[in-house]
Amino acid sequence: MLVSSIGLAAVLLLAFLGLPIAFSMGLVGVAGFALLSNMTGALGMAARLTVDTAQNYGLSVIPLFILMGTFVNRAGLASELYTASNAFLGHRRGGLAMATVVACGGFSAICGSSLATAATMSKVAMPPMRRYGYSDRLASASIAAGGTLGILIPPSVVLVIYGILTEQSIGKLFIAGILPGLLGILLYLLAVRFTVWRDPASGPAGERAGTARRLSSLRNSWATLALFLVVIGGIYGGVFTPTEAAGVGAGGALLIALVRRRMTLADLATCLVEAVETSVSLFAILIGALLFSNFVNRAGLPDGLLGLVTGFDLTPMGVIVAILLVYILLGCVFESLSMMLLTVPIFYPLVESLGFDLIWFGIIVVVVTEISLITPPVGLNVFVLRGVLGDVTTATIFRGVTPFWIADILRLAILVLVPAISLFLPSLMGS
Repeated sequence: MLVSSIGLAAVLLLAFLGLPIAFSMGLVGVAGFALLSNMTGALGMAARLTVDTAQNYGLSVIPLFILMGTFVNRAGLASELYTASNAFLGHRRGGLAMATVVACGGFSAICGSSLATAATMSKVAMPPMRRYGYSDRLASASIAAGGTLGILIPPSVVLVIYGILTEQSIGKLFIAGILPGLLGILLYLLAVRFTVWRDPASGPAGERAGTARRLSSLRNSWATLALFLVVIGGIYGGVFTPTEAAGVGAGGALLIALVRRRMTLADLATCLVEAVETSVSLFAILIGALLFSNFVNRAGLPDGLLGLVTGFDLTPMGVIVAILLVYILLGCVFESLSMMLLTVPIFYPLVESLGFDLIWFGIIVVVVTEISLITPPVGLNVFVLRGVLGDVTTATIFRGVTPFWIADILRLAILVLVPAISLFLPSLMGS
């Protein structure tokens, strides 16, 4: 317990000193394993784990879903989703911000990346909101918060990595994210309503779209719905595995981009390079997390945590609350994916030993991770948006997202108290 605690402190120290989290976890993992056994064994473990991870067929789902996201972005599906959402919601007070949240949710369903969703929707949604007199605070906040849905609504790369770390069904994790994702969209819409109730001038009503325009916008967004239904419906119906679904999704997104003549050879090369760069960075972090996980497991940290919990006489739900508080605090200073990879190997054996469902816990972890994307001082979506917009200050965005992360806290409480929201759809899938 003491050795693993020192190792955890070392990872945090190295990360704060600026060493990338992948190398921080990997270095401490190998050094700690060597301390508990010998250097030869530690280096052999590291080499074997790296090769096994690189050759793991199941992990091919990660680069394929990332590639699908790059093709979707190139095909221009985000603008069609926003147009459709705006046609139904734009006439309401705060309606353009609501349309942004709904479009972010739809784009997340075929993209799987929070950062890509936020960056793309900022280019699509910010100009019309400014044109109709929306405050920068509400406009930027709706994009930053809506973008967080990308790591929960399937397909989600974060859920894939969680499933690998905990050996859970990726297909069930995907399906489990649907209802919590829809709940998140609903609560974000209420956050927009609350904002315009407090300050009506921040989100004036726009023009009401006629029936013909609404039907036209729905017809134009058919590709998005079709791609989502094929990928997620195929997994839910048992037609293909998540890895096969990722391949089908990437192929479908490429086909859509080609049919719409939005993909040249240069664009294809750019998409492939972008997908490779993102995949390599994720694999580096994943390998580092697995090395660190091997170390803490050998050092007996999970058993030590269980003994500590037993000593404090906490109820199982009290343990979950304590874990969530740790996540919220770490989210203030850690990037979301790094935080999850650092903590899940430590917490999930404890959660499993207390009798909780790891599918449910995965959704809880992702929702907490979503909160970290928009909370100061390291809200990654906020900084991505700040970089894209340029003329909107970080402070403005952080002030604007306050009602949204409060809505996230409310959603987290609901999902913790009502596990059936996360587990109902997976329970229908069978084994």
